Amino acid sequence: MIFSVNTNGMQGVGLLNALRDEQFPEQMEQHFTEVLKKNYQEFKKGLPVFKSAYQPWYSEAMAIVKILLPLRFNDFVALYEKPKNRKEINKDNYVIADYFSDTIVTAGFDKKVVAGLDAAIPAFEQQFHLIGAVLQTLDSSLLDIRRELQAGLLDAELDKAALLLKNKQLRAAGVVAGIALEKHLEQVCERRQLKFSRKTISDLNETLKKIEVTDFPTYRHIGLLAELYQLCVQNKKREPEPSEVAYLINGTDKVIKTIF
Repeated sequence: MIFSVNTNGMQGVGLLNALRDEQFPEQMEQHFTEVLKKNYQEFKKGLPVFKSAYQPWYSEAMAIVKILLPLRFNDFVALYEKPKNRKEINKDNYVIADYFSDTIVTAGFDKKVVAGLDAAIPAFEQQFHLIGAVLQTLDSSLLDIRRELQAGLLDAELDKAALLLKNKQLRAAGVVAGIALEKHLEQVCERRQLKFSRKTISDLNETLKKIEVTDFPTYRHIGLLAELYQLCVQNKKREPEPSEVAYLINGTDKVIKTIF
């Protein structure tokens, strides 16, 4: 489903550009050559034929909206289907089905165009934006699910650390807690698209402090946790105290639940 939604969105971009290019080729060429500084003819070669490519896109898009954005499903379909009770056609109620039947509405002795084929563009743009809304909803939902899974895994690690502490395996308990802390801080940096060269707790702590994700007391707190972790890792120094390992475990749990 994720692949289908993303693919449908990309196909929608091509269809929208194809429809615009069909109705306003001169403006499109000017925009590409003068504004975007790109080869318009190469761009044009890659465009689909709207009338042949739309129906497969619409069938898939309709199913996606029905599942992931059901409250907007009727709106999505209404942008394609001709309204049953429509008395007249104008730019405001022109739908994509009108475009497929080559509907052009004129008025007056001079046959002034009231609604031409270009009136299909706003209708398709709205469909395209609805698919964009689905992508945003899906991205948000996946992010929430990923956070829940990550939090569950880290909680399990801390439970393991607490059990090791209970069995007086102090260094092992501290190492497990420290790794959980390191993983969480790394995830926080990745979610915020922060660049970091190394992945130690101290380095990650510095990175988050620089952009003020953490305040100074929190920065100092994480720094102390990093020191306790190193005490457990390095066998050259003194043995860690049970209270220190307990502080490392509880402190890590607090960071995981308060820094995102």
